[in-house]
Amino acid sequence: MCPSSKSHIFLLILSIYSSTSSSSSVVDLTKFIYKGCANQKFQDPSGISSQNLKSLYQTLITQSSSTNFFNTTTGNNQLTTSVTGLYQCRGDLSNSDCNTCVKKIPETIQKVCGGDTIAARVQLDGCYLRYEVVGFPPASPTDLLFKQCGSGRASGSGFDDRIDSALGQIVNGVASGKGYYAGEFESVYVLGQCEGDLGSADCVSCVRSAVENARSACGSSISGQIYLQQCYVSYTYYPNGVPGSGTGGGGIQTGETQTGGGDGHRNTQKTVALIIGGLAGLFLAIAFLLVLKSAFKKKKEKHSYYGGY
Repeated sequence: MCPSSKSHIFLLILSIYSSTSSSSSVVDLTKFIYKGCANQKFQDPSGISSQNLKSLYQTLITQSSSTNFFNTTTGNNQLTTSVTGLYQCRGDLSNSDCNTCVKKIPETIQKVCGGDTIAARVQLDGCYLRYEVVGFPPASPTDLLFKQCGSGRASGSGFDDRIDSALGQIVNGVASGKGYYAGEFESVYVLGQCEGDLGSADCVSCVRSAVENARSACGSSISGQIYLQQCYVSYTYYPNGVPGSGTGGGGIQTGETQTGGGDGHRNTQKTVALIIGGLAGLFLAIAFLLVLKSAFKKKKEKHSYYGGY
């Protein structure tokens, strides 16, 4: 094998390895889900509220490096220039991924709500952050903020019962999982989470409301996401089994395949990354064998050359 051929193989392998590394590390945590923006702006000409908001952002971003939930207030609690806020990351995120997600939200709020809004909330795929000035009317824990039902529809006996059972599993899961649950039931991937400072009984009550919303709003959709003020639930049905779980689909037929759910997509990304990683390993092994073969051939030719004298 000539040097230029070996160089081409090395560059090819390096390219595959680089793309594999980036594919396996890319998780769409910062995908935008929804926003909530107050119409009013800060009222104080001194700009104290704006400074308090910046300070709040800095504190929340810093805390997101060590915990998945944190709430605080900046400024004097007795003054309307004070700003209170919190963030929460999905329960399965590492501190590093949580920080990556939370850091994205202040600039997102600036973009979708504008500056100096007295209250705002932005939900990304992996986290959310909300804030309001002290004295802003609080929302009910079970107020519906956003819903999204997949365009895909399922047909066949037992589908509704399957979804009902899967959603019911979330209620039981958050009760025993300290406010967070992710799992699967007969090819349905489900996820639910409550705000970090919500008590167990209130968490279960909130999730029950979210589940009822999902049942009534999404009907026979093969996926759905329901976000309330202090909790959210999502589900995605996979006719061929949840990716990576090895479960079967149970024979229910689906129409469109678009789901609108984010959690299954993350599992699919991991599967694709594993496949690409396997291919990269195969190419590396082939390249190694080719280089070995070339070296052996050169060694043999060298011995033959000296043996002629």
